[in-house]
Amino acid sequence: MKQSNQWAPLFSHSRVALALGLAIGTAFAAQGVKPIIDTDRIIVKYRDSGVTAAQMASPSAATAMATVQSERQSRMQAAGSRLGASVKFLRGTGLGAQVWKLDRRRSLNDVAALAKQIAKDDPNVEYAEPDRIMHAMAAAPNDSRWADMWALQTSSVGINLLQAWDNSTGAGVNVAVIDTGYRPHADLAANVVGGYDMIADTAVANDGNGRDSDAKDPGDYTAANECAQGEPSSSSSWHGTHVAGTIAAVTNNGTGVAGIAPNAKIVPMRVLGKCGGYTSDIADAMIWASGGTVSGLPANPNPARVLNLSLGGGGACDTTSQNAINSARSRGAVVIVAAGNENQNVSNSSPANCSGVVAVAAYGKTGARAYYSNYGTLVDIAAPGGDQSSGNANGILSTLNSGSTTPGSDSYAYFQGTSMATPHVAGVAALMIAAKPSLTPDQVESLLKSSARPFVATCSGCGTGMLDANAAVLAAIGGGTTPPPTGSTETESNNTRATANTVSAPATIAGTLASSTDTDYFKVTLAAGKTLTAKLTAGLSSADYDLYLYNSAGTQVAKSELSAGQTDTASVKNNGTTSAVYYARVIYYSGGTGSTNGKYSLNLAW
Repeated sequence: MKQSNQWAPLFSHSRVALALGLAIGTAFAAQGVKPIIDTDRIIVKYRDSGVTAAQMASPSAATAMATVQSERQSRMQAAGSRLGASVKFLRGTGLGAQVWKLDRRRSLNDVAALAKQIAKDDPNVEYAEPDRIMHAMAAAPNDSRWADMWALQTSSVGINLLQAWDNSTGAGVNVAVIDTGYRPHADLAANVVGGYDMIADTAVANDGNGRDSDAKDPGDYTAANECAQGEPSSSSSWHGTHVAGTIAAVTNNGTGVAGIAPNAKIVPMRVLGKCGGYTSDIADAMIWASGGTVSGLPANPNPARVLNLSLGGGGACDTTSQNAINSARSRGAVVIVAAGNENQNVSNSSPANCSGVVAVAAYGKTGARAYYSNYGTLVDIAAPGGDQSSGNANGILSTLNSGSTTPGSDSYAYFQGTSMATPHVAGVAALMIAAKPSLTPDQVESLLKSSARPFVATCSGCGTGMLDANAAVLAAIGGGTTPPPTGSTETESNNTRATANTVSAPATIAGTLASSTDTDYFKVTLAAGKTLTAKLTAGLSSADYDLYLYNSAGTQVAKSELSAGQTDTASVKNNGTTSAVYYARVIYYSGGTGSTNGKYSLNLAW
C-alpha cells in the first residue's frame, strides 16, 4: 500500500491503497500489499509569535523573530534527538501553524509520541501532530458514453439528473477538486478555471518544482519500493481528472460523457502526487480554494462554494484538517468528503469523520452498499460509486488519460470507489447553490439529506438515503432556513380520495402497488398561484404505472401515461385566489407488484 505521504485518493485500484489503513482493503489484501503507516513531518501550532508587541514595533523586530525561531529549532531538535532524528523547519501553513521535517520517515506512532512530547515541553505550543499522509481511491478502465452513465439516469438507482437540469445546470458556481490535479481533456478543459499546485515537496510533486499556479497532473506513477518497501510499481491514476469529469465534463458537445453540473467550473487543487499527499498541503488547499489567505500565494480569483475531497486516511480527525474545514465553511464553502473504501466504520476514516463535512458512502448498480464502502452513523448520504465485482461497466464512467506514466491521449474509463460517489454529491451541491446562492453549508447538507430517496436495496449505515438531484434542487429552490421533510412512505389504505395520504410539504414518497388492483391517492393543499408538479418513477424499468391529478371535486385535471421505463410527469396550477386541494393518484398498468417488485417513488413539489 502506498504510504509515504499520508492522504490518498479514495478509489479501489491496484495502484494505491489508503495510507493510514483507509483505502481499498480488499483489493490490496488480495495482492498481499501491507499498509505502511509513517510520515516524516510534524505540524506545530504555537499560541503566539513569541515576540512582544513592543519588540514588533522596534527596529530589531526581525532579530527578535529570528531569535524565537532559533529557540524553537533548539527545542524541536532536542525532542527529535530522543528518536535519534534531526528536525528542521520546513514552512508555515495557511492556518498559522508550522511544518517541521524529520530526517527520514518514522512510524506514525513514533511521530505522534514525538508530537505529544513537543507540546508537553513547550507551553507555547497550542497543538502538535503528525503531518499524516493520505491517498486516493478508484478502479479499472473501459469506455462508453451517456447510455452507460447509469448513475445519472432517471431510474431507481440513478440520481434523476435530467429533471434537475430543468431548474439548474450549476452556472456561476465553482467546485474545487482537491486531488491529483487535472489533465486538459477535450471533454473537460473548457470547464476548468484557475486552480493551484499546492504540493511543496518536489519529490511528491513529480513536476520539477514546488507550489505554483499550474495544477495540471504530470502523473503519479511509482517504481517498485519507491513509496514503501515491498510495494509494487504503479501506473499513473489521473484520479483528479476522473473526479472532475463527473462533476463538470463538457455536456451536449456530441461526444464523451456528461457532467452533473455542466455549467459549473472546476477549480483544480493539486495536493496528491507520488505516494499521496500531506495533510498540511491539503489543509492549505481547502483554505485557498474557498477564498482564504495562504502565505506566499496570490489571492484566489475563483473562490469555490463546493470542495470535493475524494481522499482520506485512517484515524481520528486531526486538528489541522478540522481547522481548515472550519475555515472553508466560514466562507460559505460546502465540504464534501469520501467515506472511504475499507468496508469499516467511517469513524475510523479521516477527514470523513471530521465535523461539518458531508460524508458520502457508495452504492453499486443494484442500489446496495458497495462491498468496499465505509459506513456508520457519521455517513450523511449515499451516491453511485460503482461495484465492478460483477463487471467493469458497473463502475462510474468519466474522463481520464491513457498514459501509464506521463500524460498520453484523452480517454474515458470506469472507476469504482467512494471517490466516485463523492463528486456526484458535489455536482448536485453545485446545482443547488446555483439555484439558490444564499444557501449556507449547513442548509445544503440538510437539504441533500432530507431530499434523499429511500434505499431500494440493503445499504445499512449509508446515511439518510440515495442522492436525488432533482429533489435536492427543488428542495433548494423551495428551501432555506427550514428544509422540507425527508421523503416519507405511503401508508395504506389510501385507495380513495377520502383516505388519501396528506402531503404537507414538498417530498419524495416511497410507495408500493401491492397488486394490479391497488391504487394510491395523495392529498396536497396548494396555495393560490402555486403549481403542483408530480413525477412518478417505477422501481423496475419493466413496470408501467400511470399518474393522474384531480381537483377537490374529483375531476381529472392532468395525467401522464408513458410506457414502462419512463418517468411520468403531470402538473396543475392553482389559478384561484385561495388555497385549493388537489390529489395525485398512482395506478397500475402492467409489470411488477408487491413489496419487492411494486415499488415506486412519487416526487411532489410546488
